[in-house]
Amino acid sequence: MTIKLIKLKTVATVVAFLSVVSTATAQKTVVDIAVGSKDHSTLVAAVKAAGLVETLQSAGPFTVFAPVNAAFAKLPSGTVENLLKPESKATLTKVLTYHVVAGNLDAKAVVKAITDGGGKVSVKTVSGGTLVASLKDGKVILTDENGGVATVVATDLKAGNGIIHVIDTVVLPK
Repeated sequence: MTIKLIKLKTVATVVAFLSVVSTATAQKTVVDIAVGSKDHSTLVAAVKAAGLVETLQSAGPFTVFAPVNAAFAKLPSGTVENLLKPESKATLTKVLTYHVVAGNLDAKAVVKAITDGGGKVSVKTVSGGTLVASLKDGKVILTDENGGVATVVATDLKAGNGIIHVIDTVVLPK
């Protein structure tokens, strides 16, 4: 009887701990998730330089298409360094907010919108620009206003204030 009681207490403790961990994870913001990813250090530096940390830690919800470091490395030499300069803050802010859509669009919702749209759907970004989402070889691709294309390589990184989808290329507004 004592062993069963100890096992029950242990199970209850583990369940309580997992509940707290789960709640803490769900309450992370989209910024917290990006900060915790070694593949998004350039994005995090850019968000800080643009002064968008507080905004992206607010209630949201936000859908963020987050370029990996390798995506920034594809930009012409010197682009990232120039964007991070204080005098480029307005341009940097426009580029970053072009990667954000108001709302909580998980992968299932994005694919449904593409299907319902006859193969593509236009989404308005926080910057005021438009991204076109479509499917290619079973993957969601985003086409920017300049014809540039990014592939979604990871989906549904859920935060307390939105969701992140990882992309392989920086999308650029006009």
